[in-house]
Amino acid sequence: MKILIIEDEKPLSDSIKEYLEEEGHRCEAVYRHEQAVEKIELYEYDCIVVDINLPDGNGLDLIRLIKKRSIISGIIIISALNSLDNRIEGIEIGADHYLTKPFHLAELNVHLKSINRRIHFKGENQIILNEIKILPDEHKTFVNEKEIVLTKKEYELLLFFISNKNKVITKMGIAEYLWGDYMDEADSFDFIYTHIKNLRKKLLKKGCADYIQTVYGIGYKFDETK
Repeated sequence: MKILIIEDEKPLSDSIKEYLEEEGHRCEAVYRHEQAVEKIELYEYDCIVVDINLPDGNGLDLIRLIKKRSIISGIIIISALNSLDNRIEGIEIGADHYLTKPFHLAELNVHLKSINRRIHFKGENQIILNEIKILPDEHKTFVNEKEIVLTKKEYELLLFFISNKNKVITKMGIAEYLWGDYMDEADSFDFIYTHIKNLRKKLLKKGCADYIQTVYGIGYKFDETK
C-alpha cells in the first residue's frame, strides 16, 4: 500500500514509517497541516494516517478536504485525544478507524490491510484474476497454482495493475504510485519500462496470458480479457 503519514511527533512518525516499510508498504511522512494539503492534492494514496492535533491546523479538516475532493483513500486517525466525542466526530466525517495513542504498530498494520482489501479487492483475503492468485497478507503470487517470485516493485506493480484492470494508466501515474514525490527527481521513465518488462516476462514464463498491454504514447493497460 502507498501510505501518507501525517504526524508532527517526528520520533513517532519515524517509528510508524520504519515499521510499515518493513511490512512492505510504501510510506511518505509530513509533519504539518500545510505540507499534508500539498501532498493530498498532488498525489494518490491508498491510506492516510493522520493525527488530529497538528502545529498549524487540525487533522479533522484534512479529512473533510479528502471527502470534499472525493478522494478514494482509507483514513486512520491516530490521536492522544480519547474522548467519545472525538471518536464519533472522526468516524462520522469519514475516517475508517480511530486509534488512541499509544497503540501497537501491529494493530495499525491490521487496519491498513483491512482497508486495502475493502477498497481494492471487495474485502477478500486473496485476489484471484483468471490464472493469477495473490495472497496480500503473505506477499505471495501464484500463476496456475505455481508460486512466482517477484521483486518488491514487481509485486507492487502487479497489484496496481490488477487494482486498475481494464483502465489505461499513464506512465506518470505508475511512477508516482510506485515512487511518490521522488519521481520528480527522475530524468526518464526507463526504470518503469524495465520493471514492466521483467514482470511480464515472469508472468509469461509461468503460462500467464499477456495481460499487460502497451498503449502507445500514453502508458499501459492491464486487459483481463486477453
